[in-house]
Amino acid sequence: MAYDPTEPEQLPAHHPVVLKEAERRSSDVQIRVADAITAFAGSMKFVYLHVVVFAVWMLVFEKSPWPTLTLIVSLEAIFLSTFVMIGQNRQAVFQQAKADHDFLTNEQELHENTELTKTVHELTTQIHQHIMAMRDGAGSGTGSGAGTAGPAGKSA
Repeated sequence: MAYDPTEPEQLPAHHPVVLKEAERRSSDVQIRVADAITAFAGSMKFVYLHVVVFAVWMLVFEKSPWPTLTLIVSLEAIFLSTFVMIGQNRQAVFQQAKADHDFLTNEQELHENTELTKTVHELTTQIHQHIMAMRDGAGSGTGSGAGTAGPAGKSA
């Protein structure tokens, strides 16, 4: 059975670039680790964990002004911001790949549509010429000359 894009059950689940990017990400250990860290760091579990850890640290391990906690939080912020930038860079590459794919697909469709339009125009012209030739053949026996003019008043 051939692919029919009008059938919903045959539509691909994801854009081809999305599938390619997912395959690339799953094959690279570093990317999988970075994705896992950013997924956790972007969750409410991360926030709750930090609230508990910071509260315990401030109440149990260190007295005001918490210099060690400040150092730890600063280092964590540096690493998390780096992971955010890595994610943004990967997203930009992904979006560019998707845009390039979409552009090529649109250009191919435009070319196909242009060719179809030319073909329809040629067929329409041939049909018109055939009808006019049939009319000229049927009208030539009357001697009236009616119906002998082609497109734009030119003789056929």
